[in-house]
Amino acid sequence: MKRFPEPEVWAEIAATKLDTNIIQFSFDLLDPMVDEDILNEIVSRTLDSCKQYGIKLQSCFTGGIAYSSNLLLHPSSKMRKYAFEWYSRAIDISRMLHVEDVGGYMGALTVKDFSDAHRRRSLLSGEEEYVTSLSRLCSKAGLETLLWEIMSISREPPSTIHEAQDLLQRLRSSPTPVKLCIDVGHTCNPHATDLRDRDPYAWLTELGADSPCVHVQQTDGKRDRHWPFTEEFNKVGIIDGERVLSSLDKSGADMTYIYPEVFPSFEQHDDQVIDDMVRTMRYWKEYL
Repeated sequence: MKRFPEPEVWAEIAATKLDTNIIQFSFDLLDPMVDEDILNEIVSRTLDSCKQYGIKLQSCFTGGIAYSSNLLLHPSSKMRKYAFEWYSRAIDISRMLHVEDVGGYMGALTVKDFSDAHRRRSLLSGEEEYVTSLSRLCSKAGLETLLWEIMSISREPPSTIHEAQDLLQRLRSSPTPVKLCIDVGHTCNPHATDLRDRDPYAWLTELGADSPCVHVQQTDGKRDRHWPFTEEFNKVGIIDGERVLSSLDKSGADMTYIYPEVFPSFEQHDDQVIDDMVRTMRYWKEYL
């Protein structure tokens, strides 16, 4: 994001420095609402770069830009419709990039709406209707899964294990399967009353089979840290590669993509950003 947005650059970094050939494409690299000629240019360059470096684009996912919005839970009905259009365009881009899955963060309630029980129920019901419609678009686009990322606060559902289980049950008949993306750093809801909801390994054990991709970050379990897996942060972090994979095995998961999601500060030296990612990938390859 901002450092390496050129497809030719990030594809080379992934292939030659991170030694990976599977990528989850972030919509921070391409806003779905840009003009069609810009969109076509970036998509074409992305496909060409991935072909050059032997990279498979497995999925497309929301990023930091979308996360700064209320999206499908915005208090304005017009903004909710706009968010649906944003996601619809994202699905179309996913089709153009030939990925299997698409999804991410779906929306956040405002403080005012969350505190009003009737309003909260109405908006959450509407969000699920939007997601069902998006799953229909995914089916038409030939995508395999619509991913819904678990989040770390109650205003951004699902943020508890029970909430996620109920959500999957209600959406079980969606045209395209709706599955989770578990982020091991998001299991830190400060308002969770069940301690298991603050345990990343409980999430992976209970719902790993329903999460075809997992975001991994080093974290202390107190906040959504997105630290790299380096010696410095592994000393204070609670995420252990062996325990993550063991928990996924216990869940009955068949196939899971593990995506390191490291957020460096914007002030961090560019070379250090790459070095932290190289060390993070080496850490996970020890276990994979």
